[in-house]
Amino acid sequence: MSPAAYLADHAWLGGGQARSDVLIHVEGERIRSVTPGVRAAPAGAVRLRGLTIPGMANAHSHAFHRALRGRTHRGGGTFWTWRDDMYAIASRLTPDSYLDLARATYAEMALAGITAVGEFHYLHHGPGGRPYAAANAMGEALIAAAAEAGIRITLLDACYLTGAPGAPLEGPQLRFGDGDADAWAARASQLSGAAHARIGAAIHSVRAVPADQLSTVAAWAAERDAPLHVHLSEQRAENAACRAHHGCTPTELLARHGALGPRSTAVHATHLTDGDVAALAGSRTTVCMTPTTERDLADGIGPARELATAGSPLSLGSDSNAVIDLLEEARSLEMDERLRTERRGHWTAAELLTAATADGHACLGWADAGRIEAGALADLTTVSLDSVRLAGWAAGSLLESLVFAGGAPDVTDVVVGGRAVVRDRQHVTVGDVAGRLHRAIAGVTDAPVCLPPGGTGAGVSP
Repeated sequence: MSPAAYLADHAWLGGGQARSDVLIHVEGERIRSVTPGVRAAPAGAVRLRGLTIPGMANAHSHAFHRALRGRTHRGGGTFWTWRDDMYAIASRLTPDSYLDLARATYAEMALAGITAVGEFHYLHHGPGGRPYAAANAMGEALIAAAAEAGIRITLLDACYLTGAPGAPLEGPQLRFGDGDADAWAARASQLSGAAHARIGAAIHSVRAVPADQLSTVAAWAAERDAPLHVHLSEQRAENAACRAHHGCTPTELLARHGALGPRSTAVHATHLTDGDVAALAGSRTTVCMTPTTERDLADGIGPARELATAGSPLSLGSDSNAVIDLLEEARSLEMDERLRTERRGHWTAAELLTAATADGHACLGWADAGRIEAGALADLTTVSLDSVRLAGWAAGSLLESLVFAGGAPDVTDVVVGGRAVVRDRQHVTVGDVAGRLHRAIAGVTDAPVCLPPGGTGAGVSP
C-alpha cells in the first residue's frame, strides 16, 4: 500500500508542548515518519486543522450501560439501586440487540476521539444462564461492533461466579456465570482475536470470584501474556465483606493469588489502605480511574496521586458510559484530586494526556499505539481550536487549553490504522450515530425513547 500523508497544524509528539506544522507519513497501518516544521503540504496530503493527538484509549467500558444514561437519577438512590437498573437492561439483551447497541456506543466513542476500547465483558449467556449455541455469541457481537464502528477493542472476558462471597448467582446474574473458573477458562479460550481485536481476561471483583479460583483466571491470562483487569475496592461494602470473609483487603487477596503485576489493571481502586497502595505500585499494576462514574455512583475519590507517585501507571475509562468524553475524564482526575486535597496542580496536562493515550493503550495490550512516532499504529485524533471552549488558546499553553477546557464536541477527525473513521465530525461508516443510539436503546428499555425534535431516525437500520 502506498503511503498517505497528513499535515497537522499542531500535534502533540510527547513532552510538555505541541509542535507546529507536523507532517505525518503513514504506510499501511503504521506511521512511517514524523516531521515538524513543514509549512507546505505535499501533493495529496490531508490537512488536519487544529491540534492532533494520538488516538485515545478508553480503558474501561461496559457498552450496554449506555442504555442507562439519564435513567437512574430520580429519587437519588445508591450504587445498589443503580445496579438493579443495570440488571434490568442486561436481562433484555440478545446477541443481535447487543451488536446494535455496542456498535452505536463505539461509534459515539469514535466521535469523541477514542480509537481503542477495553470492554469489560460479563454478559455471556442467555436468560437463566442458558449458554448460546455459539458459546461466545455476546462477546463476538462486541468484537463485530467495534469493527463496524472502526475502532480497536480489547475484549476483557470476565469471570463472574458469585453474587457475594459465598453467595450463588441469582436472577439476571445467572447470565454472567460459567459455574466455575475452569468452565470460564474453557469458554474464554474459544475466543479469537482479529486485526482490530485482542482478547484479555477479567476478574469481575473479589466478591464475584471465589478466592480459590482467582489463580485460575490469573494463570489463563499469564499463559497468553494477555491483559488482566479487575474491579477493585469500588465500594466500602466490598472491602468490609472481603475482610469478613477472607480476613484481608481485596488488594491483599488478589496479591496472594497472583493477580497483580505489569499486565494487570485495577479499576477504580477507590478505598485503599496504605498497604494496598504499596502492593499495587510495587507490582507495577496499572490503575484505571473512571471519575465520571465514580462521581455518578457516589463511590468516592480514590488516591490516584499516591498511586501514581508510588509507581502505578494510570489509565482512564468511561465505565458506565454516563458520559463518553476522555478529555473530561482526564480533567476530572485533576479536579477531583483538588477537591480531595484542597490543592491545585497534581498532574501536568501532558501527564493526563499520557494516561488517556499511551498508558491506556498499554494496559489493553496495544503497546504500539498511543504515540505519534515512527513505527506506532497510525491512530490520530484531531481537535478543532475554533470552538467557544478553546477560543483564546496560545501556542505555549495549547495542551492545557485542550485538557482543561476542551472536550468530545471539539473532535473533528479520527484516523485508525491510517484510515479515516471520523471526518468533519461525521462518522464515515455508521452515519447517524444519534439515530442508531435512539433505536438501539429503545429496543432494550421498558420506557419510550424519543427521537430528537424533528428527527425520524432516517438511515438507521432496524
